[in-house]
Order: sequence, then C-alpha cells, then structure tokens
Amino acid sequence: MASLRDLGLSEYEARAYRALLNTGPTTAKELSRASDVPMGRIYDVLNSIEQYNLVRSQTASRPKKYVAVEPSTALDRLLDDKKRELEEKADQYESIVDDLADELDAAEPVEEQFWTAAVGPEETIDLLLERLAAADRDIVMVAADPVPQMDIRTVGDEVLAQLEDALDRGVSVDILMTRELVASLSENVGERYRETLQARKDFDVRTSEEVTGSFNIIDGVEVCIQVPNPLTSSEAFGMIDLKDPEFAADVHDEFTPHWQNAEPLEF
Repeated sequence: MASLRDLGLSEYEARAYRALLNTGPTTAKELSRASDVPMGRIYDVLNSIEQYNLVRSQTASRPKKYVAVEPSTALDRLLDDKKRELEEKADQYESIVDDLADELDAAEPVEEQFWTAAVGPEETIDLLLERLAAADRDIVMVAADPVPQMDIRTVGDEVLAQLEDALDRGVSVDILMTRELVASLSENVGERYRETLQARKDFDVRTSEEVTGSFNIIDGVEVCIQVPNPLTSSEAFGMIDLKDPEFAADVHDEFTPHWQNAEPLEF
C-alpha cells in the first residue's frame, strides 16, 4: 500500500502531516498529542515538513500555529521534489559514466584471439548491439534475408540507432544487404536513412542478390557471424563473435568484390 514515506517523508513527518489534516490549525504541543510524535521531536519534524512546503505557519500567533497544505498541492510538491532528485541522480550517474569511460578506454586493448557466442534471438541481438557500440574505426555489415523469429522492424531501429552513435564517434559504416531485407525494414528506418544518413560520406549502403549470409566486421579485427539453425536454415541459431585480425582480414577480402559489384541503395 502506498504511503507518504514512499515520497520521502519519515514516519514522524508523515504522522504529523496526516494529523494536521484532521486537526486544522494547531500548535506544536497539540499536534504532538494528536500525531503521537514525541514533544522532543515535534519542532524538528514541523521544520522539516515546512521545508517540504507541506505546512504553513501563523507566526503572529502565540503560541505559533500550523496548518496543512491541501493534499493535492502537497503531493504535487513531493512528486516534483522526487523528480528533481531523480534528474540530479541521472546527471550524476552520466558524469560518472563519462569519467569511467575515459578511464577504461585508456587501458591497452588485449590483442589475443578471443571468441564468444550467443544463442537465441534476444541474446544474439544483445551481442550484436554490444559489439557495434564497441567499434572505434569502422563497421562492415553484411545482412541476408530477415530471420522469422526476430522482429526485424524493431531490430532495424535498434541497429540503426547504434550505427548513428558510431558515426557520431567518427566510425565509418558500410552495409551490404539483399533487397528483400530492405523491404522488411520499417518506414522509420527508411526515413532516418534518407534524412540523416544518406548524405554522410562515412556511411554507405549497397544491395546485392549475392548475399547469402549475415556477418559483421568490427575495426578490421573482429567478426560477428550469424549462425543458422542446423535443422532449419531459414532460422537463426545464434551468433559467434571472434576476435582474430587474420581471420577478419580474410573475411574482408571475400567481402570486397561483392561490395564493388553491388548497387547503391535507394529507398
């Protein structure tokens, strides 16, 4: 059950405010009895909820009297305070992430061969998005027909967002895909391509009917390969991410003639 404590008030503060709603204008001593807040704490509690702008005081009276602000106004003020706190926390966390990103990026990259794998549609997309986000220099994407169990419209939007971020970081992007896959993408992808990406010199999309598999080359040293289901070739089983500069170079050599013979994309 929701309570005023969920919006930041202490138990004593919540008791005092609720009691004021029932008593009307009252003194601290009377409020202490009505709310069961100890007399030794009541002034601190009143000062606190006054800072929250939940009560108004009549300083001209002796002894001083207090009255509760209407509940709708009080709740709006508490909500605004919470939103402000969350915004400040978000700014603080973003600053921490920026500092840590600079610190962690300064570390020397590991050059050893390494591979990992993801199984299932969600895990596959998560791995792909993660590796696109890690690109520093260039991304080559080769994409064949859409995979039935993946929502290609949603995936297309997510991938495009990562590619836009990569371009903003100075990463070049080349994409080779089939016309069938282009037709499966959402209108939003086409609109963003025409309005924000088509004119960028470091972004190029071409189509070819010779594309039969899906893979990505990251920074010329890493290859993400979509693995088809061995029982149903039209379905994706998962993805293998292999960091091996020599293998990545061989894959790129195979990609180059297909790229040269492909047609520029026109939505």
